[in-house]
This record gives sequence, structure tokens and C-alpha cells, in this order.
Amino acid sequence: MTSPTPTRATPRQATSAVAYTSDLPEEDDPLLAFTPYLHKRPRRNSITPDLQRRFVATLAATGIVVQAARSIGKSMEALYKLRKLPGAEGFAAAWDEAVEYGVWRLEDCATERALAEGLSNPRANSLLCFILAYRGQYREDMRRIVPGHPLYENIRDEVLAEEGLV
Repeated sequence: MTSPTPTRATPRQATSAVAYTSDLPEEDDPLLAFTPYLHKRPRRNSITPDLQRRFVATLAATGIVVQAARSIGKSMEALYKLRKLPGAEGFAAAWDEAVEYGVWRLEDCATERALAEGLSNPRANSLLCFILAYRGQYREDMRRIVPGHPLYENIRDEVLAEEGLV
């Protein structure tokens, strides 16, 4: 698979759709190991398993759903419709995980930019403060995850279910 690249003569002119692309996941990446939706009666314009995997890979690399849709030549409407179909749960889960990859990458790019511009640019400091606050609100202090904590109990229930003890 090829990664989308800026088409402008000068890279700084790239639009947000291609400005911060990373490498596509390798073909053996667990992200792409999902069970794709199989059309009962495929047509020539169906979103095939290969296209589903290319979409997820591009989404993970760019973090932008529109860019990923364009990369496989399909509309957003068709992809969202496919995502909702019974039997497309694997595709939907991979989509969600790819969005997370993209968000992490975008956060890293924003943090890198804010740190590079440093004290000379107040907007860079504002961006860095925003990112750190945003990341912090979802962070759990491992010392507080003890019996009785909702996260502890959820993990405990999952482990016991997997062991067949519940």
C-alpha cells in the first residue's frame, strides 16, 4: 500500500488532509486483522475486504476519515452505511481503532510543534497546554485502581469471564 503524499510543489502548502501523514501500517499489523464485511451479492462498486483494509490503514496513517475515503475512491455515505450493517462489526471496530491511532499521532504532531516553537510563540504554549489538559482528563492514576474502583472491577470481571469462573 502506498501512503498519501502532499501534491503541492512546496510541502508547507499541503492541506490538512495530507500535511501530517505517517506510514501506513504493515500488512501484518493487528489493526488490519479484522474480519471484513462480505457482501452477499457483490457488485463491481462494492467495498471489498481489500478496500476496507486500505481504508482502515489510511485512516490510521492520516487520522482523517475524508482522506481515507478518498484514498479508496468511495463516498463517506457508502462507508458509514457499510459500517452500520449487521456483520460489519469487525470493520467498525477497526475503524474506531484507526481513528484512535490517528488522534494519537495528531496529538504527537501538535505537541512536537508546540515544543519546537517554544516560548517565542504564545499560541504554541496554548496548544501545548490544551493537549496536556485533554490527555490528562483521560489518564488514570494506577495507584488508585484498587478493588472497588470501576476500572478494577471491569478488568476483574473480564478476566473471570475469560477463565470461565463467572
